[in-house]
Amino acid sequence: MAVSTPTVPDPAVCEVKVVHAEAVARARQGMPAPGAIAGASELLKAVADPTRMRILSALWSVEELCVCDIAAVVGMSESAVSHQLRFLRSINLVTFRKEGRQAFYRLADAHVTSILRCALEHAAE
Repeated sequence: MAVSTPTVPDPAVCEVKVVHAEAVARARQGMPAPGAIAGASELLKAVADPTRMRILSALWSVEELCVCDIAAVVGMSESAVSHQLRFLRSINLVTFRKEGRQAFYRLADAHVTSILRCALEHAAE
């Protein structure tokens, strides 16, 4: 015969469905579109990778660097750096220009600089 154990309410779960209806309505109105949330999540996943963060940080320090110089800064092979740069380019975090056979990379815009600055400042707190 099974013994019934009384359930203990979880203190992290609200027993009331909505306490502050106006705040819930404002939060729903301010919720970004699903596509914006997905894009922001992809962006944050991209900068969550320590290798990519090191590459972005190297580019933040100077106006632009060629692939071989980025490789020297982050201590990786040029092939590995190129692979990461292709990914960063695909999500518009970096841009590049060609000069002969060399590609010079830089951060895509001020938004990327701001993201890096805020993330590093927050991490330093």
